[in-house]
Amino acid sequence: MRAIVVTNDHDVYTAAPADVSESELPAGDVIVRIDYSTLNYKDSLAITGISPVIRNFPMVPGIDFAGTVETSSHADYSPGDRVLLNGWGVGETHWGGFAQKARVSGDWLVPVPDVFDARQAMAIGTAGYTAMLCVMALQRQGVAPDQGEVLVTGAAGGVGSVAVSLLANLGFTVVASTGRTEEQGDYLRSLGASDLMDRAAYSEKGRPLAKERWAGAIDTVGSHTLANVCAATRYGGAVAACGLAGGFDLPLTVMPFILRGVTLTGVDSVNCPKARRLEAWARLANELEMSHIQLMMQEVSLADVLTLAPKQIEGQVRGRVVVDVNA
Repeated sequence: MRAIVVTNDHDVYTAAPADVSESELPAGDVIVRIDYSTLNYKDSLAITGISPVIRNFPMVPGIDFAGTVETSSHADYSPGDRVLLNGWGVGETHWGGFAQKARVSGDWLVPVPDVFDARQAMAIGTAGYTAMLCVMALQRQGVAPDQGEVLVTGAAGGVGSVAVSLLANLGFTVVASTGRTEEQGDYLRSLGASDLMDRAAYSEKGRPLAKERWAGAIDTVGSHTLANVCAATRYGGAVAACGLAGGFDLPLTVMPFILRGVTLTGVDSVNCPKARRLEAWARLANELEMSHIQLMMQEVSLADVLTLAPKQIEGQVRGRVVVDVNA
């Protein structure tokens, strides 16, 4: 079967198509025949080697996939079941979705919601699932549509695109921050953004406290961007942080938290408990505007991810990249 395999032999880092046998698949109690995976930011880091995402070699990247159970000794799954997987270290410590088959723990799988086929499920993928977790996190903190504007940073990316759509569909007034306002403006407005903001406004060091604006925010960028978002969040507001595209540092002060009661909540999609995963996918099935999925996605072949990965790192890839692993 075909796969993308990353090796690191004598400090020579390589990602390339390869033929692998089923016997080489790592341990697990379910074998899934994969239909689609997706190219996420973490996958691009793994393919390019820019960041030490992969913990052991050789590795098949791909942090998510959707397909059909081929064999199973797990009590919850039988051959023919439609399943998907997000996270759990797949593509980092355990061979992932950039292959035609995967062997994994059945505990990591969730059923594909009935309203989605495998392609649609991966058009949402880890990015969309993470976006829903962020929306849920804001709602747990009491952020509501009548409280004011909600900011989404990195809005033209995978997580950002789905977050804009979800929030708008829930009645929030969404401001979309992007470095490509002219190029992506029509796209983001079509997803429901009410206004656009150039990411440069928050990309450098700002004040410990700024003028109050945001009732809530979903941040995919980190670093100065996240610090400035917190500094401009209104009294009692909340910020959900889920990414580090701009850096993993956080150069802020305690001022927004002790003077305005701002809540900064972290969102982890990798080891998220199963009950919350199921809730997130159930809500995606009910609350994501299906027509937006097609707007967000492009479909590519398995080999195409090698050329798209560096472009995604540079912020040149919009929305979701669905990978047909059998093409």
